[in-house]
Amino acid sequence: MMTKPMRTLVIKILKVFLLVDIVAMMLIVTFFKTEYLYAFEIGFLSSSLVMLASLIAYRRMVNTRVEHNIITIDDSKDVIDLLEDPYDLYSEDVADTEKEEDLVSVVKEERQKLKENHRSLFETLRDTKAALSFYRLGAYVLLILGFLYLNRHGLLHIPSYIIALGLAPLLTVSVLLQHQQIENTGDEHA
Repeated sequence: MMTKPMRTLVIKILKVFLLVDIVAMMLIVTFFKTEYLYAFEIGFLSSSLVMLASLIAYRRMVNTRVEHNIITIDDSKDVIDLLEDPYDLYSEDVADTEKEEDLVSVVKEERQKLKENHRSLFETLRDTKAALSFYRLGAYVLLILGFLYLNRHGLLHIPSYIIALGLAPLLTVSVLLQHQQIENTGDEHA
């Protein structure tokens, strides 16, 4: 179940999608061919469904991780150190590279590390729940079927379809950034 702030955010995104869709429909009907409208509408609706499904799936994944106290952040390094030295090349902990090891022992150590890092199927599925949610998979299926429908019936106009596909992510990001900016200014005044 969605929390109230998440529900209001999704409703706000839906309102922006609806407003932009209505304006785009009026512009396309006024200035372009109706075939462009079909391509734009199918592209925009399927892209919007993918974005909303992704938001909902990611939110559910975060909520379940919070409920079960599953933390996947590595706090052992400072954020600035991660940005400046992501591969730990300038670490203060210098390993002794002077001692020579034979090739066999190095290979054994690396194989042992690979065995320790091996993840089970359950762990992999647990970490990919957001990617494998039914909402997202269904939205992608609709995206593919919409493309195939347009292509089969000769209604596919690539520029309007591409613009429609890119419009939903841009609108979602702009609404989320605006929401975050409002929250940040509200926190500063409190």
